[in-house]
Amino acid sequence: MTSKIPIILDGDPGHDDAIAWMLAKASAWLEILACTSVSGNQSIEKTSYNARRVMTLLGIDAPFAMGREEPLHGEPIHAGNIHGETGLDGPALPDPTIEAEPINAVELMAKTIAASDKPVTIVATGPLTNVGALLILYPELKPKIAHISIMGGGLAHGNWTPAAEFNILVDPEAADVVFKSGLQLTMAGLDVTLKALVFPEDFERIRALGNPIAVVVAEWLDFFYTFHRSIGYAGAPVHDAVAVAALIKPEILTARDYYVQVETSGDFCRGATVADHYGFSQQPPNTHALVDIDREAFIDLLAEAAAWYGKESE
Repeated sequence: MTSKIPIILDGDPGHDDAIAWMLAKASAWLEILACTSVSGNQSIEKTSYNARRVMTLLGIDAPFAMGREEPLHGEPIHAGNIHGETGLDGPALPDPTIEAEPINAVELMAKTIAASDKPVTIVATGPLTNVGALLILYPELKPKIAHISIMGGGLAHGNWTPAAEFNILVDPEAADVVFKSGLQLTMAGLDVTLKALVFPEDFERIRALGNPIAVVVAEWLDFFYTFHRSIGYAGAPVHDAVAVAALIKPEILTARDYYVQVETSGDFCRGATVADHYGFSQQPPNTHALVDIDREAFIDLLAEAAAWYGKESE
């Protein structure tokens, strides 16, 4: 890379969203143009408050706007059993100094993309409600969207139902719009993110860096691991950070290109991301699907990002 990639961070913080945003802010290769919230891990009020607190903590100086409470179709689904009552339980965070713009998330996305001199990459680490609505309402902006890097889906299985991953299940109709958009799409699904495990000894490596951001990141990992340890995981899968790593360190990832469709109906498979492994659809690939990761290099990337905040304060 020879210049910074302009990005919009769209998420539902969420411990792994917060760590993804930490990674993005620390990268010399990314320029954060705006942040937006979406309903997912918790209600839109809670994810918006968390987003503003995370932006304040990390020093992300960018416009912020709030998404809608409901998905494009159906009722909201939340994950308080994993992220806690606030959606970001664990360490104390500063009160937000970032105020929400008087426009909604989709309007801020559209305004930001239209004003950018270069095509913009969207990093979507929550349900795809905002991104799907953007593509429906502002189709003329598609040429100015360089790439959409999402955390969501899974080629082999789900994590909220046997077939569906949480972010896609929350709003399959929005995901369907995104996967059918014809835009460059990278999918950090469960196939890779469940391999992006951060072990307790990695928590301590990050905590030992000693700067305030590193300590908070370690405490986020402590809380996030509580649930995952209870279901037998050896570490905390930091799903959302993989969607950022795909932009700044693609060489640590392995990918395969597939034509992927989103199931929007059905009693058992709603929200599934169905990949055409054998070319039955006779459609060209629409998704750069990540399937493996160099875990040690990923940990190094997170630790280097956390260390950057200490250097910034020197």
